[in-house]
Amino acid sequence: MYWLISAATPSPSPDGPQTPRSLKDAQDTAGEAAGWLEENWADWLAAGLRIIFIIVVAVVLRYVIRRAITKLITRMNSRAEIVDSGNALRGLLVNSERRRQRSEAIGSVLRNAASFIILGTAALTVLSGLGINLGPLLASAGVAGVALGFGARNLVQDLLAGMFMLLEDQYGVGDRVDVGEASGVVLEIGLRVTQLRGDGGEIWYIRNGEIKRVGNLSQGWAMAMIDVRVRASEDMEEVRSVILSAGEEMAHDSPWDEILWEPVEVLGLDEVTLDSMVLRVSAKTMATKSLGVERELRWRVKRALDQRGIRIVDEESLTLEAARAPVDLDKGEGIPFQQQR
Repeated sequence: MYWLISAATPSPSPDGPQTPRSLKDAQDTAGEAAGWLEENWADWLAAGLRIIFIIVVAVVLRYVIRRAITKLITRMNSRAEIVDSGNALRGLLVNSERRRQRSEAIGSVLRNAASFIILGTAALTVLSGLGINLGPLLASAGVAGVALGFGARNLVQDLLAGMFMLLEDQYGVGDRVDVGEASGVVLEIGLRVTQLRGDGGEIWYIRNGEIKRVGNLSQGWAMAMIDVRVRASEDMEEVRSVILSAGEEMAHDSPWDEILWEPVEVLGLDEVTLDSMVLRVSAKTMATKSLGVERELRWRVKRALDQRGIRIVDEESLTLEAARAPVDLDKGEGIPFQQQR
């Protein structure tokens, strides 16, 4: 045992005690590291302060621009409401919910675009400050953007179409529109999809990029058109007078006095045959109210004509009367009723 301990214990050197080699290497490494830190700490501190400054400026600038956009949209809405309050007709045509959602959508687009530009620029500046070469990164991003553009071209088309629809105010929430494949009342407008409530209660989701044409039935005014078919033997002036009287009475009753914007007009004869004639009647109404006006006007015209003894006919009833008429021409029978009169 003694000889083992003696072999493991190093013999003293004649020059004095020796420092282990590993400890000496650690001391050398620590000295080099301290020197390297001493030489570069100023550059690191400057780069860190620069990065912090860039981040702070980007955050503050993003907050200021987003707040400015929000205030601008709010001010525009307030001015529009003041103008609309002084114009009763325009106030009827403009839907506050439509204006609100349109403003929110436009504001959201502007705020997101501003955030993307500011934060993207800040990120690139920080990477450049860290000494990263942005050339390959930008080249790769460009190639990826082109590939994404080809793969998601329908999505890009929908987004662009939605932005232009909002900026041009083609339609809004509450409007009744016809987009070709579907029609109904607009529930929500997004940058990619527009939602419509159909006449049967169904909800249509339509991609903005697929909308080729839009018929807005809620902007401006509408025309209520009805056809009144009577026998050809009736006095046209009398029929015209009865229709105009019914329209004038309707224009003085509530709520039709606000819905009808112009007096009811008889445009004239739209069709004339041997057995009947058709008079075209029109009325200028508030937008989206034309169907209700047509129903009410038909009811009033029918009642007024019945009171004067003037019958409204159709092709089927005239054909049945002609088929039931006797064929004895010597006694004057078989002749249509309007010719006997």
